[in-house]
Amino acid sequence: MAGPVVSDRIWTVPNLLSMLRLLGVPLFLWLVLGPQADWWALLVLALAGLSDWLDGKIARAWNQTSKLGQFLDPAADRLYIFAALLGLVIRGIVPWWLMAILVLRDVLILGALPLLRHFGYGPLPVNFAGKAATLCLLYSFPLLFIAEYASIVGDVARIIGWAFALWGTALYWWAGLLYAAQGLHLMDQSRRAARADHVDVHRADPDSDGRHGTLTGRPDPTTPATVDGNPGAAPDGPDVPGREDQGGAGP
Repeated sequence: MAGPVVSDRIWTVPNLLSMLRLLGVPLFLWLVLGPQADWWALLVLALAGLSDWLDGKIARAWNQTSKLGQFLDPAADRLYIFAALLGLVIRGIVPWWLMAILVLRDVLILGALPLLRHFGYGPLPVNFAGKAATLCLLYSFPLLFIAEYASIVGDVARIIGWAFALWGTALYWWAGLLYAAQGLHLMDQSRRAARADHVDVHRADPDSDGRHGTLTGRPDPTTPATVDGNPGAAPDGPDVPGREDQGGAGP
């Protein structure tokens, strides 16, 4: 079955919801670090999660999946994860190494994007492990905030919150390894295709025969221009959809 049509539209309902969700990131961080109004901060986080689910439903139901939405949706998730981690670290609720581990994974993923673009591919689609990791982490942060309050509820929230945090961190890195394997496979395919094209061009060269050998350096006027003048250069690959929900990480 064909996937959803991805458009270049900007002003769609899902995109507006994603933009509103992004505007909630600084508000959430201020509530956590300024007045330390944790319950209001958790409300902002809950509304962000609701809008995340809603914009995916609307994008699919109204056929409003867009390239901008595929970028905004995972970007908003990562910013909320970063903001929540920053607030928890500054307030001494979680150790700094947890934030370092999660941020390092995102830095490696972002660093690989220029290499993928060099081979003609866009950001890789979010896999199931990445979605599960994001959900685990976003569930863990509210529970860890609640764990600061001395009560039985706080003790239970601490146990469940750390379980979600550790599972989410493990899945986050597992998803990163899956992205790396997928990216290496795509780049290998591009290199193989480039080598095959290079061989085909030389076989089809009319100036080549068994007696005189292949004449190189003479452009074929019937051959379209290629990257940097190299007839074996890899063509741009197909655009890889970013996210099915907005359609839809992290990566």
